[in-house]
Amino acid sequence: MLLWIILAVLAAFVAVLLIRTAMFRPPVLEQEEVEKVEFDDEAAIEALARLVKCRTISYADHSLEDDAEFEKLIALLPELYPNVTATCPMQRMEDRALLFRWEGKSNGAPAVLMAHYDVVPIEEDKWTKPAFDALIENGVMWGRGTLDTKVTFNGILSAAENLIKQGFTPENDIYFAFSGGEEINGKGASNIVDWFEAQGIVPEMVLDEGGGVVENVFPGVKEPCALIGIAEKGMMNVKYSVNSAGGHASAPAPHTPVGKLSMACTKLEAKPFKSHFTKPVLEMFDTLGRHSTFLYRMIFANLWCFKGVLDMICKKGGGEMNALVRTTVAFTQMSGSKAPNVIPPTAYMVSNSRLNPEDSVKSALEYIRKVIKDDDIQLELGDHMEPSPISRTDCVGWKRVAKAAGQTWQGSLVSPYLMVQCSDSRHYGRISDRVYRFSAMDLTKEERACIHGNDEHIRLEVIGRAVEFFYRVIKQC
Repeated sequence: MLLWIILAVLAAFVAVLLIRTAMFRPPVLEQEEVEKVEFDDEAAIEALARLVKCRTISYADHSLEDDAEFEKLIALLPELYPNVTATCPMQRMEDRALLFRWEGKSNGAPAVLMAHYDVVPIEEDKWTKPAFDALIENGVMWGRGTLDTKVTFNGILSAAENLIKQGFTPENDIYFAFSGGEEINGKGASNIVDWFEAQGIVPEMVLDEGGGVVENVFPGVKEPCALIGIAEKGMMNVKYSVNSAGGHASAPAPHTPVGKLSMACTKLEAKPFKSHFTKPVLEMFDTLGRHSTFLYRMIFANLWCFKGVLDMICKKGGGEMNALVRTTVAFTQMSGSKAPNVIPPTAYMVSNSRLNPEDSVKSALEYIRKVIKDDDIQLELGDHMEPSPISRTDCVGWKRVAKAAGQTWQGSLVSPYLMVQCSDSRHYGRISDRVYRFSAMDLTKEERACIHGNDEHIRLEVIGRAVEFFYRVIKQC
């Protein structure tokens, strides 16, 4: 009798799993007519090329920067975007912040479109094309900043330029907020938010760089995915130091400073942070999981049962999926003795952590101390920032961005996600719960790899689609 009861319970359990999996299907969406976007494609390409030719490299050591190159770019704006500069007054704020206001017909909550026009340094000898010539070959433009993020800077202004020329006026105000120091965590964006806060302005929507349109990033999904970040992880650098009496390497103590650090590193890599399935990740699983293969649909449809299995898959595989569900620790630097036969008086290593929204700088430090369990290792907190607040997906702002992405990249799956990098948009969390992160580009894996790397480049048709996307966003504002 007991056996039959067990078999009945097991059969019911399997039936529940299969029924939930069968019901876990994409919703049926109504087909809507997509408006054709008309703009000067050649002018947009030429404008981006002119921007890329400005060597707006930002450095933490400002003495290395060339102010004239930043001023050169700003001076180009009236020439490249004459309708915008004539219609939208520009404020200049400290730390190279630029804020344009496009006045709308009404006094409703405004939209904020963001980008940054500084770029990271280059190693010229490792580039096969000139980094600041905006060379165009075979339908590709080469140059630092083509992807990060002069393409969106240009996309915003080119879209506005064409719409103003066509006689369009937005329903509510639109602000174009640009920073010249995002790559060094400069205060430009923060200064703009301070100004909004002082004016009592609460945006209906804030849109900055973030996810893009990518393929092969979600298990079992073949369609391109347009990933819109609704939150971003925090960041924390930690320095681990061990002091000793030093001495000759011929008579070492049982554990040298480098040995102690190595053990700490091994412990943390062997015992990763606890997983947290936050709102951005759960909404991503619910959206994209419905398009996955049967096995993955079973997992995502029944997380109440398979969350542990998914967590194990993430831990074992690492990479992007793992980064979505937990705070990560990446050891990036280490230093010891200056000679091979000398025990170092001081050795140190550095880790870079990206904090899950459920964690904090304080809780992450406490976890690290708990895991390494070594009082001889001193922890020193370096640059850090808390995770951003999580934005809404049940509001007009989200619908605008999602609709524009879906219409520009037809056939793609539009989904929320958790951005694992940091951006200027994090500053807006104190004035709005509708902050979105989407880089208006469809990128291959190879193209994504050249962001901040050598031979950064962009296909010319992607430049046009960025303009098209922002055109559609602005038309809804």
